[in-house]
Amino acid sequence: MGRQLLVLRHGKSDWDIDVNDFDRPLKNRGKRDAQRMGVWLRQQDLLPDFIISSPAERAKNTAEKLTKATGLTANHVHYDSRIYEASLTDLKAVLGDCPASAARVLLIGHNPSLESLIENLHRGQLQKTEDGKRLPTATLAILAMPEHWGLLNKACATVESITRPTTLPKKFVFNGLTGLEQRKRPPYYYSQSAAIPYRIEKGEFQILVISSSGNNHWGIPKGIIEPGYTAPASAAIEAWEEAGVRGVISDHMLGYYLHEKWGGICTVQVYPMAVTEWVDDKEWEENYRNRQWLSLKKASSVVNQKSLQTMFASLAASLSNRKA
Repeated sequence: MGRQLLVLRHGKSDWDIDVNDFDRPLKNRGKRDAQRMGVWLRQQDLLPDFIISSPAERAKNTAEKLTKATGLTANHVHYDSRIYEASLTDLKAVLGDCPASAARVLLIGHNPSLESLIENLHRGQLQKTEDGKRLPTATLAILAMPEHWGLLNKACATVESITRPTTLPKKFVFNGLTGLEQRKRPPYYYSQSAAIPYRIEKGEFQILVISSSGNNHWGIPKGIIEPGYTAPASAAIEAWEEAGVRGVISDHMLGYYLHEKWGGICTVQVYPMAVTEWVDDKEWEENYRNRQWLSLKKASSVVNQKSLQTMFASLAASLSNRKA
């Protein structure tokens, strides 16, 4: 197989947010479309060897959502400022700088420059769809390319396919205990980890609990186990983002609990974390939440999951035994 160029326009951006063009994020639709395209690339065995993206927020969001859905990580993405507001010459220069060893390159950027690139490289003009668009948001064009990224003359490539997110399934396949299911998010969303941040204050064992994003119940920091990270490492990241604390997180899982979200059941692995750093409210990334240090008895009374209450008690007992 020769070289391939995958050209992806960023997902649908959010024009309701009052920011400059560079900082405009994706709409939820744009995020889901990027994830559908990532899952499709994995299913078609079309994972890229090298990924380059515009650093504009909507392109960056697209790259992050797509790569995670493929099973890769955001660390695989290389950002190049030349892609934002690029000319045809700029894009050819970006491709010319790709590693010679890369057989399949994914380029994530913007119109009209991406359409110009495809039409220049392709032997013929792109066909418009029923809505008059050649490369709508989150649409992927795959081109068969010449042997050298630095020799991109006009009409040197052929468009092999163009795939729009509207042609892909709205839901994602999940292989559960009862067989294959259709869920609202990619499978990795349903594997989560959480931290129990704790400290010993004046001889008393205390647990840090945080409010949910809607401030309607109490819990502990938790989130998706991001591709490329271990469960404890992901839990530590969530503790920093959601609770504003860092510390020493154990590799030993205390237990797990289940909760419903996104049309399915999430499994949450739980790890204890001895807190060593507490960020000020002004610097706390998610300071729209509330947080409070509570005794074992009080912390157990405010969380809903019985299995989590059991883990609180188990952690307290293990620490007490160590001191004895």
